[in-house]
Amino acid sequence: MRGTAPSGLEEADNRPGLGLRSTVLVACLAFFVITLDTTVVNVALPSIGQQWDGQVSALQWVVTAYTLLFAALLLSAGAISDRIGASRAFTIGLSVFTLMSALCGLAPNLTALIAARALQGAGAAVMMPASLALVRQAYDSPAQRARGIALWTAGGGAAVAAGPVVGGALTTGFGWRWIFFVNLPVGVLALVGMLRAPRSPRGHSPMDPAGQVTAVLALAALVFAVITGGSGGWTCPTTICGFLLAVLAGTAFLLVESRQKDPAVPLTLFRIPAVAVCTSAGLALNLGYYGLVFVFTIFFQEHRGASALTAGLMFIPMTAFTTLVNLLAGKLTNRYGPRLPLILGQVIQTVGILGLLLVRRDTPTPLLLTLLVPLGIGGGLAIPPLTSAMLESVPHERAGLASGVLSAARQFGGAIGVALLGALIAGSAHFVTGMRISLGVGAAVLMATTLGVALFLPGSPKSTTPSTPVPGTEEPATALLRPGGLES
Repeated sequence: MRGTAPSGLEEADNRPGLGLRSTVLVACLAFFVITLDTTVVNVALPSIGQQWDGQVSALQWVVTAYTLLFAALLLSAGAISDRIGASRAFTIGLSVFTLMSALCGLAPNLTALIAARALQGAGAAVMMPASLALVRQAYDSPAQRARGIALWTAGGGAAVAAGPVVGGALTTGFGWRWIFFVNLPVGVLALVGMLRAPRSPRGHSPMDPAGQVTAVLALAALVFAVITGGSGGWTCPTTICGFLLAVLAGTAFLLVESRQKDPAVPLTLFRIPAVAVCTSAGLALNLGYYGLVFVFTIFFQEHRGASALTAGLMFIPMTAFTTLVNLLAGKLTNRYGPRLPLILGQVIQTVGILGLLLVRRDTPTPLLLTLLVPLGIGGGLAIPPLTSAMLESVPHERAGLASGVLSAARQFGGAIGVALLGALIAGSAHFVTGMRISLGVGAAVLMATTLGVALFLPGSPKSTTPSTPVPGTEEPATALLRPGGLES
């Protein structure tokens, strides 16, 4: 997929260009929907729980099943896209995603919904790198390609901001099932658009099935153990077995990757201190951000009596500031290098989390919304320099690998954040008490990674890495370039 475009693309360029333009629009639309589904479900959880008397521990899986498979399969999704061609991989992923969206909306029980959400996340993981590859293939000119990628990332940024509002509006107006049904016309439209797309060439990227399987098993077992620990006790046999399985699968993953010729995650990468601290910081930022969005979604509706729509609207100030600060973060990173804005962003988010300890059931709404804003500011300020620092810490030819690892770590951070903070609430006698414990844990994790960045991330030269939009939207833009696993 590098170099000159394949003949199919050249022929399409000799025509009016409608095929290429429609391909880019389809790819951007797909990225919007994929990102939307990471946040749109949160505000619908209380309604889903009311229908099936679902406890917090069960509702957590509705969110984490998607992000868990999404995160883990990103390790191999780029190689799949290379191996079978981006257009084929995108069509397969989109078909799975659309079909699973329909099954989510038609789910007869909570177990079926969680299973469909997991497969929906798998489809999203396959689709994500292929969508960016299609954008890159569509343009020979670097300037045009940059504009196409900017449009692609803008779609993800808009989805992060729109997710809570869209989810609230659909749940309040039509019922929670429509947060999944809304994907169907989008998926069908995108599949029709792919009929005009030029076929992508096949590649020969090596696969790492053993590493992928052990990674999924280890991450799933860890999330299962955390969720079970909150609802059934941290010393119950099921929880202990879950942690034991996570350790065994994690150990197997490390052994496989250390012996694999072309591993999905070369362990030597983590010998670079900057890579280790950036990966930890990415996980911590998403853990706090998405974990607390999950917690406060339930708090708004079940303990303050807000509707799903009102709960979604209450996140607007936070997400709006995230988007605005992202632009500032890019300028600060270019001027001072990534270390200073990354530390500053983490500190602001930590202070914001600690400020939320003041929240009670009767906290005035304007004050509550104000207290949420630093959470968005900190995340928006930290993510662009975090990505830049990760890329600067490795040789150019390994940049895609490093960014891919960061992508998976951040997605997993979101999954474990929902699992851990939700477990702390489920295991507490009073919701507000559990919420405050979860806030303390989130702040402590961020403090630790902030200290790690301050100690181990060297001062770096001014960055030329483009700014990324908002938490969760920048990962695939550079994650899919490495040989043998995440290249698109």
